[in-house]
Amino acid sequence: MADKPQSGSILGIPYNFERPSLGRLISAHWKPGEGMVVEKPFGIGYTLNLANWRSWLVVLVAGVLLWQERGGADGLDEDDDADDPVEVVVDD
Repeated sequence: MADKPQSGSILGIPYNFERPSLGRLISAHWKPGEGMVVEKPFGIGYTLNLANWRSWLVVLVAGVLLWQERGGADGLDEDDDADDPVEVVVDD
C-alpha cells in the first residue's frame, strides 16, 4: 500500500495529522506577522492566531456570551415577567 500524506489540503481546507509537539503547538498559535486565523497545528481547518489583537476580541466576545448564557447576570433581571401568569383573550 502507498503511504498516505500526513498533511496537505482538500478543497482548500488544510489538514495535518503529523504527531504534534509542544513547540509546534505554541508556534502555530503565535504568529505575529500573519492574519487572524492560521492553519491548525493538528487536525483539520484553521485556528485563531493569538498574536493578532482581533483574535483576543473574538475570545472576549465568546467569553461574554458564554457567561451571559450560563446565567452570569442573574440578579440584574429582577423585573422579568417570565414567572407571572399570562392572560389570553380569545374572540369568537
